[in-house]
Amino acid sequence: MERVILHCDLNSFYASVELLAYPELRSQPVAVCGDPESRHGIILAKNEAAKKYGVKTAETIWQARRKCPELTLLPPHRELYRQYSRQMNDMYGQYTDLVEPFGIDESWLDITGSMHLFGGDAAAIADAIRARATRELGLTLSVGVSFNKVFAKLGSDYRKPDATTVISKENWQSIVWPLPLGSLLYAGPAAQRALGQYGIQTIGDLARAEPALPEHLLGKLGYQLWEYANGMDRSPVRPQHEKEPVKSVGNSCTFPENLTTREQLRRGAAMLCDSVAGRLRAQGLYCGAVQIGLKDAAFHSISRQKQLPASTHLMREILDAAMDLIDRTWKPPTPIRLINVTALSLTDKLETYEQLDLLAPQRPEENAKLERLESAIDHIRKKYGGQAISFGEVSGKDMDEES
Repeated sequence: MERVILHCDLNSFYASVELLAYPELRSQPVAVCGDPESRHGIILAKNEAAKKYGVKTAETIWQARRKCPELTLLPPHRELYRQYSRQMNDMYGQYTDLVEPFGIDESWLDITGSMHLFGGDAAAIADAIRARATRELGLTLSVGVSFNKVFAKLGSDYRKPDATTVISKENWQSIVWPLPLGSLLYAGPAAQRALGQYGIQTIGDLARAEPALPEHLLGKLGYQLWEYANGMDRSPVRPQHEKEPVKSVGNSCTFPENLTTREQLRRGAAMLCDSVAGRLRAQGLYCGAVQIGLKDAAFHSISRQKQLPASTHLMREILDAAMDLIDRTWKPPTPIRLINVTALSLTDKLETYEQLDLLAPQRPEENAKLERLESAIDHIRKKYGGQAISFGEVSGKDMDEES
């Protein structure tokens, strides 16, 4: 049986929720943002009126105000967003038990086995959900209807706001293939640059390419994107109660003052590595690779990653890898405003990736001591709170950590 998948995407979600309390502002340009007085003063969401001025998510407030001087700024209320997100997913659950949230404002619904209960017309079911969202919650959403998850998401992006788009077995090539490559799920800027060098600019260009080319350029991701472009996505809609396997654990921090020395960067990285390692241990996981990201005062970003000789969840080993990457990436005294540390290649057991040097000093005893030390720190924090104890080089003062 051919699957029937909906992708429901709430339009301008944060801004729409905020505007429920300010109906008089709905026709005016409005954005939800962080504290305008802090370095977190970026645009988190904007309404349709603000989009017409070119206001973009994640740009700074001063950039947005330069485009739209009359922009009204509203503070975020995250618990309210979570509340409305739960209400929407509860509504989706009335149509199927296969509801997979994709962030706070998007969800996939597999209605293959239940659509006959609601008339059997997938587009009509999508329209009914949109009407209920507006009537019961005051929100609008766009819905994509298709035979797989990737095309359903493309459909919800295809027409906004408040629209239903059907991408079927009969029309998918005429709709999907002319779209720019960046419209495809997981085809980020790096993938676009790599494929663009070979003239692949649209989804159709990728679909018509030999699969060996994107696989050579991007590895497994390249082949996966080629499959997506050819309508071959077979991923299931995962029920809400079924947890997706953790693929990475990371933390980032925007600092109130720029970091300009290696010692400052090490303290910042140590705080993040401590957090990442603690979360790995709490979930019984080990990482086989570490990635760092740096953002300078001019908002230029760069990231690097490396494989580890053995999997770990020890702060010291993650920090050593992070600092090795920072030393090879950062050019002093370039001022750094943000550091990100992410643990990758996660596993639930210790694994060795390289042949150990038989002449080099072995570290099992040292690692056992570190394991006991960091486990003891976990125990103290669990009993007395996260700030009860920290490593000597870790200082959370004057740092605003973000997960």
